[in-house]
Amino acid sequence: MKKIAFYSITLSSFLLQSAVFADASETTYAIEIDPLTFALDGYSLHARVSPKNLPHWRFGAGIYSMEFPDVFVDMNSDNKNKGWQVELDQGIGLFTEYYLRNNREGWFVGAQLAQQEFSIQNDQTGSQQQQFKNLLLMPYTGYRWPLNNELYVQGWFGVGYTEKSSGNTQLGENNYDIDPLVPFGAIHVGYEF
Repeated sequence: MKKIAFYSITLSSFLLQSAVFADASETTYAIEIDPLTFALDGYSLHARVSPKNLPHWRFGAGIYSMEFPDVFVDMNSDNKNKGWQVELDQGIGLFTEYYLRNNREGWFVGAQLAQQEFSIQNDQTGSQQQQFKNLLLMPYTGYRWPLNNELYVQGWFGVGYTEKSSGNTQLGENNYDIDPLVPFGAIHVGYEF
């Protein structure tokens, strides 16, 4: 819970700093969540800033966590059906997006830079756990649909490059393999003000 509070303060600071550098009357802000993370026993909260003097751009920061379903773990054949339980304890990322239209709707391209902290467990080792951190750089593309003046849905898909930055992926004789290329997508629901 302390981590959630810390990152909520960090997101608030990010928005406050953005307001200092852009005229508030010319800037819009948004809060987004990814409902799937909550369904996977996690959370997500993303804050976005859209300066009016940069009509194609959005910048943001986010925090997220979730338990990986088997289908995610099994995408890497070295881990498939080997009893791994993987939890993304916490990720924090910075985002930049460029929209083809100057009203920030429709198609966009973006990039994410994130640090993620994982816990892994293996059925063969009982309750033993290991933790590791990785860095993620992910280009992505997506589409934003307005629902009304404030609400929107934004879907995206990307393939990122990741590398372990600290920790251990070995549990007994079992090693959790980190694939350097990670496909991922999400559907965010947002409120812009």
